[in-house]
Amino acid sequence: MYTYKYPLTVKAVWWDETKREVCWINTLKLPFEEEVICSNDPVRVAKAIVEMEVRGAPAIGVIAALAVAAYANKLASENSPNVVEKLNEAIDLLWRTRPTAYNLFWALERMRKRLVASAGLSPRSLAGDLTEEALSILNEDIEANIKIGEYGADLVPEGATILTHCNAGALATSAFGTAEAIMRVAWYRGKKIKVIATETRPLLQGARLTVWELVKEGIPVTLITDNMAGYVIRKGLVDLVIVGADRITREGYVVNKIGTYMIALAAKRNNVPFYVAAPTSTIDLKSGIRDVVIEERNPMEVKTVMGRLITLENVKALNYAFDVTDPDLVTAIITEKGVVYPPFEENLRKTVER
Repeated sequence: MYTYKYPLTVKAVWWDETKREVCWINTLKLPFEEEVICSNDPVRVAKAIVEMEVRGAPAIGVIAALAVAAYANKLASENSPNVVEKLNEAIDLLWRTRPTAYNLFWALERMRKRLVASAGLSPRSLAGDLTEEALSILNEDIEANIKIGEYGADLVPEGATILTHCNAGALATSAFGTAEAIMRVAWYRGKKIKVIATETRPLLQGARLTVWELVKEGIPVTLITDNMAGYVIRKGLVDLVIVGADRITREGYVVNKIGTYMIALAAKRNNVPFYVAAPTSTIDLKSGIRDVVIEERNPMEVKTVMGRLITLENVKALNYAFDVTDPDLVTAIITEKGVVYPPFEENLRKTVER
């Protein structure tokens, strides 16, 4: 049993020990319905990732690892033949779900290594080993989030107003969050912060998820449209920006929710600190920015709001899910190992490897 320093008010993904299944809250239904789904079927979990029932780079990595463990337990209980082969197929399936979030590949690489190391064991023992690895990934994520919150809260002035984009909260991780972890710890320390949250089109993760989480915590939050962010920064209503990341390249480029780059430009122009909060599992030391695939999603997401058409159905639409923020626009990257300042290419490697 793991215990944590702070309350886990919201969990996105968790392990059901009784059923030996992975469970998640369906973020597509929030804030109007809190639907919980549990499964031991990697096909069902892959669907949840693709359709964004579960989203956010750390949460995607955790649910993928737990899905492999749940499937291993299912195969063991059924005395299924070819267990290792089937588990490798499940890992391959989950690997193909979304191309940009680095935590997915980081977590599945760990699960595959554990599968290789334990391949000679009985199906039951193999399932036990994979479950242990997946639970380690889950709990390491929560502990990393808490440490990010503590390091980041030191950078938040008393009474500051923080602008955030998309959802980098508990619903984007196992629990507690990355950018929102900083807000939580600052709030718990008694700093009278306020938050401005962008709506985050096209799926409204800010309006639906960030606002929901912050209201649950009692943290004052104001919602704005995405295209209002530059003006509120220019008007002097923002003291600092804190966002999450889906991947950080070895050079320090930050790949995050579409719209992040525009906010970073506005922050730089107006001398507002721009912080990125992410665990080291999001830092991809193997890849440069030229290697990153930016996911393009279904254009219907742009043409609809909450499933309702808002334009002509046959009009052409673009739907890039992420954009790229250059290293020179980033004040610092806050990880569970400390705050990383420029030069990022040198200091990110030192941070990850220590």
